[in-house]
Amino acid sequence: MMIVREFKPQDLKRVMEIESMSFDEPYPPQLLRYLYDIGAGFLVAQEDNMVVGYIIFWIRFENEGHIISLAVDKKYRRRKFGTRLVQAAIDAFERFGVNVIKLEVRAKNKGAIKFYKSLGFKEENRIPHYYENGDDAVVMKKEL
Repeated sequence: MMIVREFKPQDLKRVMEIESMSFDEPYPPQLLRYLYDIGAGFLVAQEDNMVVGYIIFWIRFENEGHIISLAVDKKYRRRKFGTRLVQAAIDAFERFGVNVIKLEVRAKNKGAIKFYKSLGFKEENRIPHYYENGDDAVVMKKEL
């Protein structure tokens, strides 16, 4: 059974495994721990007592939410874990009166762009050379 729950520090090792398999330039564990420590939203999806995905988000401006990172273990993709995590973040944003959510995604990551569009996000603009390796980012936005 799938559950979405708050991240706990003992989840960090597993979250880092998912982060490393999902991104060319994974965030360092110290950054993820720092985001948790300062109170960013940090949720994990769990199935059969195993963390299979996570989302990190925060309120960047008064009424603008920002999804910092979302990833699901490759073996668990296309099974609604990502959708459930994003929906949980949206629910949290709505409780805090946020009316716009933004995120950045690699322009070449067509699968992620399609996934976010399926959840009602729209492409807003591009940021050239956003990532360390020079890749462009697509900024995506969803109005709540």
